[in-house]
Amino acid sequence: MPLHYLALGDSYTIGEDVPAHARWPVQLVDKLRKHGVAIDDPRIVAVTGWTTDELSAGIDQAKLAPDYDLVTLLIGVNNQYRGRSAGEYREQFHNLLLRAIALAGNRPGRVVVVSIPDWGVTPFGHASGRDVAKITHELDVFNAIGRDEAVRAGAHFVNITSISRTHPWFVANDGLHPSAAQYTLWTNAIEPVVRTALH
Repeated sequence: MPLHYLALGDSYTIGEDVPAHARWPVQLVDKLRKHGVAIDDPRIVAVTGWTTDELSAGIDQAKLAPDYDLVTLLIGVNNQYRGRSAGEYREQFHNLLLRAIALAGNRPGRVVVVSIPDWGVTPFGHASGRDVAKITHELDVFNAIGRDEAVRAGAHFVNITSISRTHPWFVANDGLHPSAAQYTLWTNAIEPVVRTALH
């Protein structure tokens, strides 16, 4: 039986402005298959612009079929973009992580949290008129929360934020979202952690 994979998130998971095959969850599955892992195409529950609470509502609406053998979670950039607090993020992220673990058959080791990339370094970020140092700081706070919650729950955490900062020009035509090439770099960082999680 092939493994079942659920990817939860926002524009970064759905791959805004790149072809479907370039989304990192799709690239991840392709890479896993090349390593001999039998795994279904990803079930993606993600919409551009979603915040933590909107993802939670989206999970409610989706007809999901647990237990999933792998669940990835990448959420929070829109909380930061809309100026919502770190305290609210922690509470809502914590609840989302518990839901992700439940969807993974109550196996926290099968859940992989992916950090939020830094949109402030992109051409869009620089043209936005916002304080890019403030964006970086706020995202660092959110990612520290994500890492802390993941570690405490027994889930995995992958930092792709540094990739977004060292490759700020690897963006799609909108000047904001990652390009296929940047998603490949993310996949290269995520896939070894996923293979560990699946063992």
